[in-house]
Amino acid sequence: MKVEEIMSGNVISINMDERLEMVQKLFAKHQFHHLLVVDNHKELVGVISERDLLKAISPNIELPTANVKDLATLNKRVHQIVSNKVVCIHQFSQFSAAVKIFQEKKVSCLPVINANNIPVGIITWRDVIAWLHNKVVQPSKS
Repeated sequence: MKVEEIMSGNVISINMDERLEMVQKLFAKHQFHHLLVVDNHKELVGVISERDLLKAISPNIELPTANVKDLATLNKRVHQIVSNKVVCIHQFSQFSAAVKIFQEKKVSCLPVINANNIPVGIITWRDVIAWLHNKVVQPSKS
């Protein structure tokens, strides 16, 4: 089975020059935990997790006591916090290769790219568990 068969194809990405305020809005709006970061050519350059965002902004932002310095953390640019050591997988790779990467690299998501390094999907460890769950609970075909 290929990665593209179980990946989430609804990819939302953000340019590396966008502000963290936009990252925060996208996480809130779409209820996901990873955002793919692309350059001006739409090529994958990194991933920002919700955890990355929370580490980069002030914990006081949502409080009524938030001050100018707290709010200024939302003005940081994506490229200031994104790691450029992105681990990804090609869309036509075997599903077993994705599982191996999850195990070896200890990542929580794998951006799925095409031959031009353009994101076409994302697969998370939760997708792997959901696929496994479906295989276990489906009645066997005898």
